Amino acid sequence: MATNTHTEVPGGGKAPFPPFNKQHFASQLVWFAIFFIALYVIIARFAIPRIGGIMATRQQRIADDLAMANQFKERSDAALKAYEKSLADARTRAQALANETRDKLNAEAEESRRKLEGELNARLAKAEQTIAATKSSAMTNVHGIAVETASAIVARLIGTPPPAQAVEAAVTDVLKG
Repeated sequence: MATNTHTEVPGGGKAPFPPFNKQHFASQLVWFAIFFIALYVIIARFAIPRIGGIMATRQQRIADDLAMANQFKERSDAALKAYEKSLADARTRAQALANETRDKLNAEAEESRRKLEGELNARLAKAEQTIAATKSSAMTNVHGIAVETASAIVARLIGTPPPAQAVEAAVTDVLKG
């Protein structure tokens, strides 16, 4: 028993696919042209200007952002230059202050050295005077002791004391030189 399936058309053959049916081809071209023109007009009148406006707005925003970025870059460059200049000025001032302090301390040290040197020279001169006075007093005592000792030695050697003026002249000659 043969049954019809739901895909079969009663009456025997299959109908052609409607877009490929030759009877409807001309009307399809007319409707295609009408919808193409309508779609073109809608896109040309509404979509393209909107897209163009969006693109222009976007381009303007990008240009504004780039301009703002350039302004910020210029400001940061100016701030960097000002910072570097102030840093260089501070270094110069610090160097000048260090040089001034070093010169001041050197002058104070030189003055202190001169003062100390003067005091030491005064002490040295006083010590030399004391040494000279002590030496001359010692030499005076030595001269007296040498005269007595020479007189005693000569008296012991020859048995008679020598004349005091002769012994004193001999000791003076020997001590001079």
